Amino acid sequence: MKAKEWREKSLEEIRQKEKELVEELFNLRMRSASGQLESTAALGKIKRDIARAETVMKECDLEDVRKKMI
Repeated sequence: MKAKEWREKSLEEIRQKEKELVEELFNLRMRSASGQLESTAALGKIKRDIARAETVMKECDLEDVRKKMI
């Protein structure tokens, strides 16, 4: 998912999706460790999506702080 798509979601939706991605990453790591994972590219994709979600959440937090300062 692209950053633009992440920014269109509400903060609660982003948090929920991030939780799901972290769980999926855990499952992929377990499959990788047991030799059942065919493509390791999925690990990188999930990690990037988690990073995007965290970045957008951080942007939202910064916007809230800026609004309070004004």
